[in-house]
Amino acid sequence: MVQKILPVPNLILTILVFIILCTPSSSAIVIDAAEELDGTYEASGGRTLLVEELSATWCTSCSEIDPYLMEVADSHGSRISIITYHPSDDVDAFQPEASQHRIERLKITHPEIGSTPSFIVDGGAIRVGPESWPDVQKDILTKEVNNPNPSDLKFEIKKVNGTIEASVKEFKSQGNGNNISQLTFILAEHSVKVPDGFDNPGEDTRDRVVTGVAECNLQNNTIGYYSGFSNAFANGNSCESGFTVSLDEDISQFSLVLVHERLIENLTTQDTSANTYGVVEFSYRDVELSDSWNNLMIILFGFTIIGFLWHSYQKTKN
Repeated sequence: MVQKILPVPNLILTILVFIILCTPSSSAIVIDAAEELDGTYEASGGRTLLVEELSATWCTSCSEIDPYLMEVADSHGSRISIITYHPSDDVDAFQPEASQHRIERLKITHPEIGSTPSFIVDGGAIRVGPESWPDVQKDILTKEVNNPNPSDLKFEIKKVNGTIEASVKEFKSQGNGNNISQLTFILAEHSVKVPDGFDNPGEDTRDRVVTGVAECNLQNNTIGYYSGFSNAFANGNSCESGFTVSLDEDISQFSLVLVHERLIENLTTQDTSANTYGVVEFSYRDVELSDSWNNLMIILFGFTIIGFLWHSYQKTKN
């Protein structure tokens, strides 16, 4: 019997994927909501991947997968940021204007989107239903390996006179999106209670609900849109070093995601490469690390094997 030896290129790829998964790529911050949000915090990086979900409070399969997604996000650390859009469909219990704004943006590049739950990794293919999650994981690995030069982002968050403010402190495009891009703050709330009187097949709360969006045009340093924040402005007429948002005081647990992405007017249905240029996240929420570092390493090793098998499969197809 002849034993096949793993080809050197595949072995190298496997090792590289594992190193990528085990090496911090952004200094995203997660603060336990059991602690007081006090002082100044800084989130920096850009290599985080944005995973956008279309969901609804009336969707049974959405409610089933919702608790699992936060565990997935925690297992990936700063490598992915999962946010969820709830539509203004007269049926969903939340229907935030900011979520619908992001859905309309997605419809430009993905006009067929509409089923729930749907997932899109970094502007890629639409993955529909909980059964598509292996494809989502594959998309994450693929995008991570092929994301060599993301934009550099840095923002700080602190309390100012009792109000939480977030401000961009540093931005380097690294040549990405010149003359066609914007900086976007996305606010996702955690453990949002589903109001009474709505169809709700799941738990009493939903997670990662996008309730706020603010956009700063890098070409003219103006706020093009904002909703769900108490205020948004470009301090010193600069998006790159002064883009600031203020959160409503009644928000208890949240994630704030800073994204460098294309202006909406520069998106087209023919453009299949409308991915984000850089993403970094700050979170203030309950932290439940149910298992130890050993379990995390098992998860990461599993992702590595999946990536290797998929790459080998693609090589045999070609």
